Amino acid sequence: MSAAAALTPERILEATEEVLRRYGPTKATVVDVARALGVSHGSVYRHFPSKAALREAVTDRWLGRTVGVLERITAEPGRPAAEKLAAWLAALFEAKRHKAGDDPELFATYTVLLAENSRVVDAHLSELVAQLARIVAEGADAGEFSVPDVPAAARAVFDATGRFHDPQYAPEWSRPEIAAAFEAVSALVIRGLRA
Repeated sequence: MSAAAALTPERILEATEEVLRRYGPTKATVVDVARALGVSHGSVYRHFPSKAALREAVTDRWLGRTVGVLERITAEPGRPAAEKLAAWLAALFEAKRHKAGDDPELFATYTVLLAENSRVVDAHLSELVAQLARIVAEGADAGEFSVPDVPAAARAVFDATGRFHDPQYAPEWSRPEIAAAFEAVSALVIRGLRA
């Protein structure tokens, strides 16, 4: 079986991540991805019609990794909403810190790609806020939270915790005091929902 015949979108995306890590978003090309896979660039284009489509798919894949972890927390049955919300916020913060700290080259690349792919980013953010809304609604239904407008409350929680998930704050995430700051904000947000 030839390399082109065994080519899958997943293999292309994996190779694209490596190429982006190696060359950065401005220098990486589809030809570089094809070379890393041992195929012609036309083989890559059969799966992704343009460089922009490939970069968008890589961005979507990267963001999707976090969504899956958070969805498991969101869907967990029987857990009080306040505990679920605290776990969700902590998991989001940890995922972002992990991405920024463990692979800074790829994180910097994704920061550029995020700016290019606003549609993918907007969909990702909407998905995160929707997960928060489900948790807040569970808390409201159980009488644990007192919120007149669940979607607005979910958006407020997301906005209030932005320092701990928005990539623009990534330089702060390695500071020693950031964990205490996160705990203080998270606790304050949850107390506010209970008011």
